[in-house]
This record gives sequence, C-alpha cells and structure tokens, in this order.
Amino acid sequence: MFVKMKTLQSTLLLLLFVPLIKPAPPTQQDSRIIYDYGTDNFEETLFTQDYEDKYLDGKNIKEKETMIILDEKSLQLQKDESFTPLPTKKENDEMPTCLLCVCLSGSVYCEEVDIDVVPPLPKESAYLYARFNKIKKLTAKDFAEIPNLRRLDFTGNLIEDIEDGTFSKLSLLEELTLAENQLLKLPVLPPKLTLFNAKYNKIKSRGIKANTFKKLNKLSFLYLDHNALESVPPNLPESLRVIHLQVKSACPKYSY
Repeated sequence: MFVKMKTLQSTLLLLLFVPLIKPAPPTQQDSRIIYDYGTDNFEETLFTQDYEDKYLDGKNIKEKETMIILDEKSLQLQKDESFTPLPTKKENDEMPTCLLCVCLSGSVYCEEVDIDVVPPLPKESAYLYARFNKIKKLTAKDFAEIPNLRRLDFTGNLIEDIEDGTFSKLSLLEELTLAENQLLKLPVLPPKLTLFNAKYNKIKSRGIKANTFKKLNKLSFLYLDHNALESVPPNLPESLRVIHLQVKSACPKYSY
C-alpha cells in the first residue's frame, strides 16, 4: 500500500511539470533567429557598399592617386638620395611674367592682360608688346637691366608720364610706340631710333623740347598725328622718310 501511494505521488509531480518545460513551436523560434540575423547582415552590406561608392568617387580617386604618386616620389628620392634644388632668384623673378604673358625667343607678349605697370622682364628680352593694358607711368627702373631691347610697344594704355632717363640705357632700341595714351610731353629718346610713334595723345608743341629729335640721325618714321601740336617740331633729322603731324579735326567727317 505504501509503495502504491509513492508511485502515485511521483506520477502527479510529473504531470504538473510537463506543461512548464514545453518548448516553443520550432517554426516560430527558427523564423525569429533567421529574421534577426538577416536584418543585421543586410544593414552591414548596405553600409559597406555606400562606403566603397563614396571612397571611389572622383575626389577620392584623385586623393588615392596623389598618395600613390607621393609614394613613388618618396621611393625615387630614397633611390637617388638627393632633392631637387629650389629655383634660383632669377627664375622666381621671371616666372610670374612668363605665366601671365607669353615669352618666346626674346619676345614678351603682354597684350590685354590688365597690367598697370611694366612687368619684370627676362634679361634677354629684345621685344616687348604691352598693348591695350592699364599702364599709367614708365620709369627708369622698368628697363634698367634689359639692355638688349630693340622694340617697345605700349599702344592703348593710360600713360601720362615718363620719367627722365627711362630710355637712357636702351642703346639698341630701334622702335618705340606710345600711340593712344595720355601723354602731354615727349621724353628723352634713345639715339638709334628708326621709328617713333606717339599719335593719338595730348602732346602740345611746348611739350617737345628743342633737341628732342636733333641727334636722332637714324629716325626714318615719325608719327605725331592727332595730338594738339600748334607747329612743326624743331630740329627734325634729315633721315626722316615719313612724318605725320596732322592735328585732331574739330569738324565732323563726311563721306562722299
């Protein structure tokens, strides 16, 4: 009797605990695990793709190439065990002008670049074309170290004044053009000029000294037309072949 009672109690205890340890439905449990794992992996994949896309755009590609180039340079420097020397002072002085203008075989072309002073020129310069800019004044310093100049053209600037001695060291200068400026008087001219053009200025007869042209024995072409001259300049050389002195006309022009 005692044994039966004990067996019955054990059976009842088992029946009570069975509902408590019943596992969840396998399909529901598995689907939750798959869903969580799949979501995390999808977000990580999107982030990786987005990062790679941004890293490989134009800017990052350029940066990446720059890093590679720097590495190659570093390797080259290590191989050569030497560094490229810094540019000399002369190169530094000349570089800005030849970037702004065009320097070609002794000729410097600075046309329509809005400069307001004469730029530093390479010492070997023979021809300077600085037409249609905003230069207001010429000074002796502008050409002090450029002794080989043969032609200067400042057509269409705003030049009002030229310092004494500006052309004194230009013993080889043959052609000087100052047309279409604001000059009131003429400077001292170099002795070897063959052509001088100062038309379309505001020059009056009193702005030309008596000896301005006296020693210019090679001058062949002189253009002083469309100024405010009241008389023919004195002491013109016999070498002149062409001379223009017509004044500005106050009368309207008519076509016939």
